[in-house]
Amino acid sequence: MERQNVTLSLPKATIKKAKALALKEEKSLSALIRESIEEKIRKDTGYKEAMEAEIRRMEQGFHLGTGGRMPCSREKLHERR
Repeated sequence: MERQNVTLSLPKATIKKAKALALKEEKSLSALIRESIEEKIRKDTGYKEAMEAEIRRMEQGFHLGTGGRMPCSREKLHERR
């Protein structure tokens, strides 16, 4: 994978906390930032793909085994016993 350097401007306190977290996770600050960005991209892409799949399912409809007919009336379903 080809890489390109990027310059970030972050508050010093944020950088200090990020370095501490990277050290705790035994990785470089660059790796920590890269993984965070990649995770956000995966979540965004996964959400869009799942939403599109659900829309396709709704457009196809669902087979409920009734053949498009209701076996009883609404009143019958809701009558009190």
